[in-house]
Amino acid sequence: MSDALIIDACRTPRGVGKQGKGALAHLHPQHLARTVLEAIRDRNDLDTGDVDDIIWGTSSQVQEQSGDLGRMAALDAGYDIRASGATLDRFCGSGITTTNYASHAVMAGMEDVVIAGGTEMMSLPKKGLMPMGANNMHLQELHPQSHQGVCADAIATLEGISREALDAHAADSQRKAEIAIKEGRFDKSLIAVYNLDGTLALDREEFPRPGTTAESLAKLSASFSAIADYRHIAEDGTGSKTFRELINQKFPDLDINHVHHAGNSSGVVDGAAAILITSENYARAHGLKARARVVATANMGDDPTLMLNAPVPAALKVLQKAGMTKDDIDIWEINEAFAVVSEKFQRDLDLDRSKVNVNGGAMALGHPIGATGAILIGTVLDELERQDKQFGLITMCAAGGMAPAIIIERV
Repeated sequence: MSDALIIDACRTPRGVGKQGKGALAHLHPQHLARTVLEAIRDRNDLDTGDVDDIIWGTSSQVQEQSGDLGRMAALDAGYDIRASGATLDRFCGSGITTTNYASHAVMAGMEDVVIAGGTEMMSLPKKGLMPMGANNMHLQELHPQSHQGVCADAIATLEGISREALDAHAADSQRKAEIAIKEGRFDKSLIAVYNLDGTLALDREEFPRPGTTAESLAKLSASFSAIADYRHIAEDGTGSKTFRELINQKFPDLDINHVHHAGNSSGVVDGAAAILITSENYARAHGLKARARVVATANMGDDPTLMLNAPVPAALKVLQKAGMTKDDIDIWEINEAFAVVSEKFQRDLDLDRSKVNVNGGAMALGHPIGATGAILIGTVLDELERQDKQFGLITMCAAGGMAPAIIIERV
């Protein structure tokens, strides 16, 4: 079995995901993907005719993000037409999943050059709220699935994690991101985005709020108390259960304490990322220097009603597959979808917090859903090199109660 070698990783800055406000919001999603695909090609002098596949992640595959974005973006980037492409959806976990699938193809010896990555433009207009499962009433009876933010509040209530603890965690994410940006820790992977006329669209992180404190976050109102009582009305006039009722269907005695808000939840942003993975033979034959290898990957499902709790079992599963323990990991990256996810992850695994999300996370930097996993893998790779460390573990919650995970080793 061949090692899957990570040759390079790059990403766009994350732009505020709001029409008329975000610096990337006026662009086509394929344009963001094209930007990182061009960078991967040019930074590595890659003959795109050698690319076996491009595996892309996009969660909201509608409107401009539909139609196999990975393949279309490769064509837009001028890739050889022989470079095939596919686009998948594992919700928030899409960017890790594309990297895992690309690695599997190389490890199996079926392919030699695969590009993984993802794009999400959260600034694209949305059409209202609908319960997970697309209002499939039979599914909701089997596995009631609520809104992610309401799930986050439910988990915090069940775990007894206070708003004060979550706000302190969010403020620390902003603090770490501010340091990382000032010290240029993201510069190796960051690719500026240009408009079609050649003018600069964005070359820096747009979402962070430097100077955020736990005291300033304490002044924000909870975001999901009203959403919890939203009832989706179908075209035939029938109404779904509210998001609160869906939680209480499984946890009837739970009185949800609403503790999440805009400051301790992941930021709504636009962005894209790409990772170049090759076999050992291809890298050797073409003079490519590997930066890391994929040690192990895993997927894990968990309770779809609480939805956000799979990262801990996913991390334990991938450690077991690698024959490692948590003490072997130098850098951890757990996506900050909501403060309770990353706070609970660190508590449950009793981690050294100085090794977790060391450059801040999605509460400070934003979460472009289909791209985030690939962004985090690149972030860990850069940080392993900066600290001269060896192993990194990346995982994240995904809707439906799932979590992919990956361990990489710097080489």
